[in-house]
Amino acid sequence: MSEALKAILVRDLRLALRAGGGAGIGVMFFLAVVAVTPFAIGPDMKLLARMGAAVLWIGALLASLLGLDRVFAVDQEDGSLDLLLIAPLPLTLVAAAKGAAHWIATGLPLVIAAPLLGLLLGVEPAALGAVALTLLFGTLALTFLGLVGASLSVMLPRAGMLVAVLVLPLAVPILIFGVAATEATARGELFSAPLRLLLALCLFFLVLGPLAAAAALRHARD
Repeated sequence: MSEALKAILVRDLRLALRAGGGAGIGVMFFLAVVAVTPFAIGPDMKLLARMGAAVLWIGALLASLLGLDRVFAVDQEDGSLDLLLIAPLPLTLVAAAKGAAHWIATGLPLVIAAPLLGLLLGVEPAALGAVALTLLFGTLALTFLGLVGASLSVMLPRAGMLVAVLVLPLAVPILIFGVAATEATARGELFSAPLRLLLALCLFFLVLGPLAAAAALRHARD
């Protein structure tokens, strides 16, 4: 079972990076969001620094949505999804492996890039580490939440926008607690209430996402 899951993880990583929805595109989109922010807000560095954490979180949230519609769509197009549905490997674990591959290809590069892009906004050094820490949990939650949207739209053509419409409203609590946790951590408040709530959301979607995605895939094929 572990070898099969490893093979799925490696295959999906290769597909994600090859299809243009992986690290490069996500980070470039993230950079674009951060780069245009000063033009909208103005050259006030104090204001930019105060809003920096929120801007980074919004950029990461939107960049995390890139490629979500392809998580299961590639398997649907080449017929692999039918084989996965009848395979002895639990579909929940398959969905979890696919979510992990998408996060490694898209979410993890955003976590690494966030402190560097925060320098462009004048974010204080103490807050840069807080942004990376909270985005680590936030991007995981967003990815596994996105599994549900990707599985619900797998049978629909050109479902990229539909996945975003399904996921964004549910991602608002992650954004709210993520920004609040970043600000609290930057002030030195370790294990603050927003951070604990963000961790709870992360664990919730890590468990619920693969289960709901597997159920949606089975229903779609019936």
